[in-house]
Amino acid sequence: MAADRAALTRSAAYASIATALFLAVLKGWATWRTGSSAMLGSLADTALDLVASLATLAGVWVAAQPADEEHRFGHGKAEALAAVFQVMLIALSASGIAFRAVSHLIEGGETAAAEEGIAVSLLAILATFALLAWQRHVIRRTGSLAVRTDNVHYQSDLLLNLAVIAALVLDQYLGLSRADPLFGLAIAAWLLWGAWRAGSEAIDQIMDREWPEDKRQRFVERAARHPELTNLHDLRTRTSGTRDFVQFHVDLPGTMTVGEAHKIIERVEADLCSHFPEMELLIHIDPQGHVDEPDNPLAETDEFEKLEKDAR
Repeated sequence: MAADRAALTRSAAYASIATALFLAVLKGWATWRTGSSAMLGSLADTALDLVASLATLAGVWVAAQPADEEHRFGHGKAEALAAVFQVMLIALSASGIAFRAVSHLIEGGETAAAEEGIAVSLLAILATFALLAWQRHVIRRTGSLAVRTDNVHYQSDLLLNLAVIAALVLDQYLGLSRADPLFGLAIAAWLLWGAWRAGSEAIDQIMDREWPEDKRQRFVERAARHPELTNLHDLRTRTSGTRDFVQFHVDLPGTMTVGEAHKIIERVEADLCSHFPEMELLIHIDPQGHVDEPDNPLAETDEFEKLEKDAR
């Protein structure tokens, strides 16, 4: 399964690189022909998309490597690092586009060859749709953060190309000379907003943020289906790449043998891991009646007992 996931994520990265190369050549020619700020902004974004796609390939390749002696929890965070790098490139791209657009507004400028620019943008939209479809398939199968961040880039590319078409039409056919730089500024703002959104999940993974509340609640509800467990507490969760890491404490009778306790915990682990694939689970056993001050009680004793009764 890990090998299949690695092959899928690499295929998405290769498709992204090929698409970026194709679009960069097209848009470079169109920028030379039209002189459009919006087209230049789209070209700059595509060029950085190419660099970001290379970072995606590196990220998914490293993340696919198995755990080793120096990285006992695996290499999943390589995808988050690749995503952060992509976000930095998006922000740089947006800044350059905004500077060019402001200069165009102040100094003035003309565009030309609208038909050629529009044709290139339409071709770019078709190529981007094809890439997005494949990326969505890979994301559904793997949940890759790096591919998901790359997908955000190319979703914005659809709007970028539509904006270029609108800017050229308004500028050359309707005589609105300021439309092109204004669309360039709008593109820069959109890219910055996309960078902010794309960076949030990557930072959450790097900082070992807890699972979303609904996912954590589903986990506790599933654990409550096991009547042998009591007083589930000190639940800690985090995600690294596509793998989840979970640990918690439960109480078991002090008179129970180590072998009996082990059988119970093995059965609980098998059930929870079957409902939460790609999860590494660690359960700590406390003797019943033991007073333990939880560091981070995400599932309070009363709440767990209620869920446990409901499950029965």
